[in-house]
Amino acid sequence: MRILIIEDEITLTKTLAEGLGELNYQADVAENLKDGEYYISIRNYDLVLVDWMLPDGNGVDIIAPVKAKSPRTAVVILSAREEKEYEIEALRAGADDYIKKPFEFDVLVARIEARLRFGGTNLIEIESLTINPDEEKITYNGEEIELKGKPFEVLTHLARHRDQIVSKEQLLDAIWEEPELVTPNVIEVAINQIRQKMDKPLNIATIETIRRRGYRFCYPKNS
Repeated sequence: MRILIIEDEITLTKTLAEGLGELNYQADVAENLKDGEYYISIRNYDLVLVDWMLPDGNGVDIIAPVKAKSPRTAVVILSAREEKEYEIEALRAGADDYIKKPFEFDVLVARIEARLRFGGTNLIEIESLTINPDEEKITYNGEEIELKGKPFEVLTHLARHRDQIVSKEQLLDAIWEEPELVTPNVIEVAINQIRQKMDKPLNIATIETIRRRGYRFCYPKNS
């Protein structure tokens, strides 16, 4: 599960990121709305934790772009504001939860777990092809395909952005936790695995190489 934390209190941000990391959540951190919007544009998140008051604006303003990209992504507002009017405003703006500061970390985790349980389906269904990111499972005409790890994540990311050309750099940034430590060749290896383990046996094409630009999800298309 991947979580985006948008919070300008450095100590709190560190506590949240480290604590969630120990619970096997992948946590990205942004200190303002602008950086948060950038992360949202390049990655898919299961949940966004965002502070109400940020240096460049109101955390509630991030709800609309998050939901526009992925309606199932939960948005939880963190706020030091005690007045009920702010909680009502956040929930009416589309927030899935509102947590007042200060809070206990274990309570926050319980609320996060609850929101993730209530999330909508994450299935990607395109004609006879079904990709289930939650279970790391692919089926084609009811038959399960053996594709795991990074190749699965690359396929899933491209399928979620199937109307776009996605560069190697964007794939690295979206999928690898430390993209600066790996070479773009890992993308080519993942794409080759997809073609060898899935496309070739099924006689389909799922990923198109766009020379000098990147890759695009192209299913359905006969190979």
